[in-house]
Amino acid sequence: MMDTPFVRFVGASPTGLRPAEWPAIIQGGMGVAISHWRLARAVSLSGQLGVVSGTAVDAVLVRRLQDGDVGGHVRHALDACPWPALAAQILARYFRPDGRAPGQPYARLTLWTTESSAFRQALAMVGGFVEVWLAKVGHSGRVGINLLTKVTLPNLPVLYGALRAGVDVVLMGAGIPRDIPGALDRLAEHQQAAQRHDVIGHEGMDPIQWVRFDPQRYEAVNFPPLVRPAFFPIIAAHSLATLMARKATGSIEGFVVEGPTAGGHNAPPRGSKRFDDRGQPVYGDRDVVDLDTVAALGYPYWLAGGVGSPAGLRAAQGLGAVGIQVGTLFAHCEESGLAPSLRLQVMAAAQAGTIGVRTDPLASPTGFPFKVVDVAGTLSDHRVYDARERVCELGYLRESYQDDRGRVRFRCASEPVRQYVAKGGRQEETVGRKCLCSGLLAAAGMPQTQRNGTLEPAIVTSGDDWDGVRALWSARRGPYFARDVIDYLTQAATIPNTGVVGTATPN
Repeated sequence: MMDTPFVRFVGASPTGLRPAEWPAIIQGGMGVAISHWRLARAVSLSGQLGVVSGTAVDAVLVRRLQDGDVGGHVRHALDACPWPALAAQILARYFRPDGRAPGQPYARLTLWTTESSAFRQALAMVGGFVEVWLAKVGHSGRVGINLLTKVTLPNLPVLYGALRAGVDVVLMGAGIPRDIPGALDRLAEHQQAAQRHDVIGHEGMDPIQWVRFDPQRYEAVNFPPLVRPAFFPIIAAHSLATLMARKATGSIEGFVVEGPTAGGHNAPPRGSKRFDDRGQPVYGDRDVVDLDTVAALGYPYWLAGGVGSPAGLRAAQGLGAVGIQVGTLFAHCEESGLAPSLRLQVMAAAQAGTIGVRTDPLASPTGFPFKVVDVAGTLSDHRVYDARERVCELGYLRESYQDDRGRVRFRCASEPVRQYVAKGGRQEETVGRKCLCSGLLAAAGMPQTQRNGTLEPAIVTSGDDWDGVRALWSARRGPYFARDVIDYLTQAATIPNTGVVGTATPN
């Protein structure tokens, strides 16, 4: 087993922080619940940065409870919850000791709005706490949380819950997270924080609202400030790195520089829109990040997208990066939250060389390109897509708009077409749109049973590079683990281990 690679930065960072050791490997924050606490914990125990997904963590919390909380892990975390009355209320409402009856749907949560109730926000806050606490308890390794800037409404309560659990790093992409560094400063002081929320409006109306979260809504805070975590924006352009370095509302501590071969949402191509013969957007020279510009800002950075190999790690470090962020290799390891049946189905195709990954410009209702793996029986199968009744019951990716009376309303290009058009949307914007919220929860083994009795189909996302997955599967002659991923990536590393200690599983 090779030593765990870390890089030491000598001297003060641009933020004035003390010298720190940063991991060479950041495990990708794959949602929904693919990067759950078990995966992040395994990576962190191996000396690298394990990352939990904060996307839809409130829905994940209540669905685990409704499935009986097998192993009792969620209840263990709720016992440690800093809001015992809220924890008791959540248990009373959602916990089912014997799980759901066959065909019984999950209890549906109210959709997020700019004026969501205190209890609705509390579900996100407690969900953030539970996920990070389970990843961190019993060891000294570092754990991060990944959130999407575009999913504005739940972000602040999730972050505060994560801070109360001692999260070490916050990573955010899918937008420009300028407000988050300042929000972290305020949340660490238990003060009200705000994040701007874009609203599509009519001429003369303010396109920006502010969503606010006040921790003191839940308790009278009379204890010391929390440790403010490091903040790593995920960027796809050096201009965004410069913007964040100069105009963010608080300190940033590093960057993840992500290319278009990474899984999940990708940044749209810059410049003219061109598509290849598979209908994928074509990226060009303008989409190449100038690493010299990034390096000149003086912050540590990691490369992501197509670098998940020993050669990729060496190349990244040769270009001045601390290391790499890796998603695809971890998404298919045994600790991943991907449903086991789907993982086996995907791995069979990967081993046979028939795996197909497509950058779909239409799948996501956000308008961002989204990586989709071709898997029979999922939303990538046109027969499944055509047969599914369109419904929007989670609504994390809805867009806000102002109606002709100035009221803020919500719509999603993946909802029923008639509803979307009635809200002022254009019918052509609904073509090819997939319900990512429900599909990604289904991929994590928590599919909703719809009113017509059918199960929500899954959608699987992944990066383009499968060579490492095949190599690990072949080397192990079957399933592999997070520790195998790290050993594979660091097989030529000589940078010393951090000496992380801890237990293998929560007590």
